[in-house]
Amino acid sequence: MSLVKELIEAGIHFGQRRSNWNPKMRPYIFATRNQIHIIDIKETIKGLLLARKLIQKVTAEGKDVVFVGTKRQSQAAIEKYCTDIGMPYVTERWLGGTLTNFRTIRERLKRLEELEKLIESGEIRSYSKKMESQLLREQRKIFRNLNGIRTMNNLPGAMVVVDVNREKNALFEAKNLGIPTICLIDTDGDPDLADIPIPGNDDSMRSIDVMVRELCAAIAEGKAKRAQDAQERAEGGAEDDSANQGRRRSNRSQFRAEGDDATAAEGDSAAEPQAEAGVVTEAPGT
Repeated sequence: MSLVKELIEAGIHFGQRRSNWNPKMRPYIFATRNQIHIIDIKETIKGLLLARKLIQKVTAEGKDVVFVGTKRQSQAAIEKYCTDIGMPYVTERWLGGTLTNFRTIRERLKRLEELEKLIESGEIRSYSKKMESQLLREQRKIFRNLNGIRTMNNLPGAMVVVDVNREKNALFEAKNLGIPTICLIDTDGDPDLADIPIPGNDDSMRSIDVMVRELCAAIAEGKAKRAQDAQERAEGGAEDDSANQGRRRSNRSQFRAEGDDATAAEGDSAAEPQAEAGVVTEAPGT
């Protein structure tokens, strides 16, 4: 099934009602049917291809792509595909300062690891019932909000957002840090908030699923390219080392050859005056 047909069947071209739209989305609207805006599928494909190209470049450089979608329709798809591809995600709540105060977030994740060790080892039972209850509640809260980004050790190279109206705080933080953003935007959204807008239905679970799947496929391609480039560099380095060794051996043999020629020339030059002086070199009686 072609991607265009799959997107249409997923209903990605259905926008919001005509009375609930953002005039900035006018260039991405194809027509109006029954007071519902119809999104131009060509613009959707264009945005998706640009997003795939950016994501491949970012992941090929070894950077992460964080997915943000806290609305109910996007949670399952983001958690599924991001877990499979090993990318960070936020599906519960965007905590203020997740990017701009990243050091504090890392400290909270360390706290989560400490609490999990207490639970796994059973040491938490040595605390009082009240303290145990507080620690368990703290662990559940941190896990719910930050578990998706616990593998994100550095700031991401790009951000994918579903529904710009709902995730403005995340977009503002990314903009402040210069992180490029890719957004699935419905006709009631503001395309100026995204570096690469993908106009489409952000309320349909099927359309969100297709979009996230395609972007995660681009991440897999970027990772494969990075591994291939690393392998080529390693092979190229091995070839350079062998060539350098060959050159070093040839230099040594050339040096020995030049030394032998110089020794022979010295021997000949020493023998000539001896012959001119009549020095007998043969043993007597021969």
